[in-house]
Amino acid sequence: MLIQPTNPVPRPRLGHVETIVVDRRKIACDGGLGALGHPRVWLKIGGHQTVCPYCSRLFVLQPGAHDDHGH
Repeated sequence: MLIQPTNPVPRPRLGHVETIVVDRRKIACDGGLGALGHPRVWLKIGGHQTVCPYCSRLFVLQPGAHDDHGH
């Protein structure tokens, strides 16, 4: 499942947004807590960032990252 929010807005828990810098536009998030995480979802970064709808992790595209073409 590929989720592409048009205007992602972080929904932080307890005032904290975990920010992860990535070098690809297509990424997967599972909450990072093992059995306490959430189902794995695939996210695509359209501009320069996106937010996981489950855990509100903020994924930011590293400056100079290449586009994923056909991958």
